[in-house]
Amino acid sequence: MSEHAYSAAERAAIYRAIGERRDMRHFAGGTVAPELLGRLLAAAHQAPSVGLMQPWRFIRISQRDLRQRIQALVEQERVRTAEALGERSDDFMKLKVEGINDCAEVLVAALMDNREPHVFGRRTLPEMDLASLACAIQNLWLAARAEGLGMGWVSLFDPQALAELLGMPAGAKPVAVLCLGPVTAFYPAPMLALEHWAEEQPLSEMLFENQWGERP
Repeated sequence: MSEHAYSAAERAAIYRAIGERRDMRHFAGGTVAPELLGRLLAAAHQAPSVGLMQPWRFIRISQRDLRQRIQALVEQERVRTAEALGERSDDFMKLKVEGINDCAEVLVAALMDNREPHVFGRRTLPEMDLASLACAIQNLWLAARAEGLGMGWVSLFDPQALAELLGMPAGAKPVAVLCLGPVTAFYPAPMLALEHWAEEQPLSEMLFENQWGERP
């Protein structure tokens, strides 16, 4: 055991938050206190980022009519996605894919504009800015779970349409609509698994050694 390790109780709490994090779609209304929201966003802001570029930007949606317009964009894409799924269209339309009008808070997580000058760590992998934003979202997600709040990541929207709706500058890109707030209960397993849409795969199927496809 490393001398820098946390206590057993602290380690257990971290692994519990990771294991019980869920992509929530069902919310119980309510509110998120400003100081709590501040803590969650501070956790997001502590995420690692390539070249310390900190490409994340968060837009809090506090206007009810704007929230409804975002939900309408999501609904448009939900229908288009169903059409693209072909024979699974009907099953998809039965799924609850967002809780925008039910949750306490809506945040839009976006990539900043003018990212091109940031080449440290991105010269051959420019998508590392997106990876950095994803780390910030995960920080927010885990902190929310530890605080007893649910969070859901909604990606069903046209990025250009949402960027225009929110007045984003050229080059900025919305990546996630985040639904956040109190929930009645957390799903015991990923919702898509509970709904028999997909099955979780074991880690053993995704772990190779030395060469692609070689099992440890």
